[in-house]
Amino acid sequence: MPTPTNNIIREITPLSDKDCFYIAERYKTEFTYPIHSHTEFELNFTEKAAGVRRIVGDSVEVIGDYDLVLIASEKLEHVWEQHECNSKEIREITIQFSSDLFFKSFLNKNQFHSIAKMFERAQKGLAFPMSAILKVYPKLDTLASEKQGFYATINFLTILYELSLVEDARTLSSSSFAKIDTQSDSRRVHKVQSYINAHYKEEIRLNQLAEMVSMTPVSFSRFFKLRTGKNLSDYIIDIRIGFAARLLVDSTMSVAEICYDCGFNNLSNFNRIFKKKKNCSPKEFRENYRKKKKLI
Repeated sequence: MPTPTNNIIREITPLSDKDCFYIAERYKTEFTYPIHSHTEFELNFTEKAAGVRRIVGDSVEVIGDYDLVLIASEKLEHVWEQHECNSKEIREITIQFSSDLFFKSFLNKNQFHSIAKMFERAQKGLAFPMSAILKVYPKLDTLASEKQGFYATINFLTILYELSLVEDARTLSSSSFAKIDTQSDSRRVHKVQSYINAHYKEEIRLNQLAEMVSMTPVSFSRFFKLRTGKNLSDYIIDIRIGFAARLLVDSTMSVAEICYDCGFNNLSNFNRIFKKKKNCSPKEFRENYRKKKKLI
């Protein structure tokens, strides 16, 4: 049962307090449910759904025949929409489970460390590669038909553990759109990331950040790229674009107002960068989101 909150469907799932998880297996010809969020974590698998457009936060991608995504945030909007999919044999398996299924004392155990790390990443949505899908498919394929709840739970835990070992799973939404504090194992990188998140509206200079962590600009640039996988300028742009996308969804500010409010000093440059990052203009991004935010 969905309930509307701020024009985004807030779904109330059928998960019982007495169950470890809720699973729904559906065979369908189209996706019709609007964009939504829910308090439960969700593992969603789709098969024979090539051409479907998957939206998780500010990530918009057209998927192939197989897709597997983990969402571990109660505020992250998501939807699978029909788009260009012509398949009449779509299969969808959705598993929803409470965030407190793995209470902290449990997740802190060494044996569950990889699952805890996976949940951290999945706050932004986590898409798994085909190799990972093939690995868990046999258990996923039969999970809904398992009659014994205990064995179903053990199989589900095994699926999560196998997925937590996958090294090339991709995060989907930007941290700034998902409102997630970026954490880093490096104290210096975390200090810089926290500063950027707090001051993204302002001009941010390389020299300033390097001095903050007592490094030369050249050394800091290399260090930051090594630790984050992005050069500093790209990282700052991605943070600003994420905040801009969130304002496009949540506010009535004009595109120009959002541009300058998020640290860009040129509207045409903002439009160009946004389109390069999101494959649509800011105006189109806002319109697409609003089309999907129908209340039911």
